Amino acid sequence: MTVGEKQPGTGTETPPDVLDGPFSTRQLLRIDEALRLADRTTGLVFSVFVGGLDEPIREHAERLHRQLAEPDRSVLIAISPNQRQLEIVTGRYARKRVPDTYAKIAALSMVAAFGGGDLAGGIIQGLDQLSRYAGKAA
Repeated sequence: MTVGEKQPGTGTETPPDVLDGPFSTRQLLRIDEALRLADRTTGLVFSVFVGGLDEPIREHAERLHRQLAEPDRSVLIAISPNQRQLEIVTGRYARKRVPDTYAKIAALSMVAAFGGGDLAGGIIQGLDQLSRYAGKAA
């Protein structure tokens, strides 16, 4: 289903909740393109979660990561703007390509963008950095 598409069988034209989030449609499209590009060039699976994270934050992010279709090959960027929290979780295989040191460097640049009020730009920048660190798919 695309953004704003009528849900079949509901008889309602209420847009999905994603439109109530912190991003414009244009920003969502840019983030989606950055995710697809990162996946395609690295062979890893990148995901972004934006929303509230339960305490302890890291454990909640790790639980979200384990729920992904391919957690071993996945990189999750979990962001809670209201809590001012950011976690990057890498799976077993993904961690070999994106070590913690590189994830921390990407996190620092993302936080700098977030501090300037650019949530979408920070996510896109982080995805770009993480995918460059991971390198091309073998």
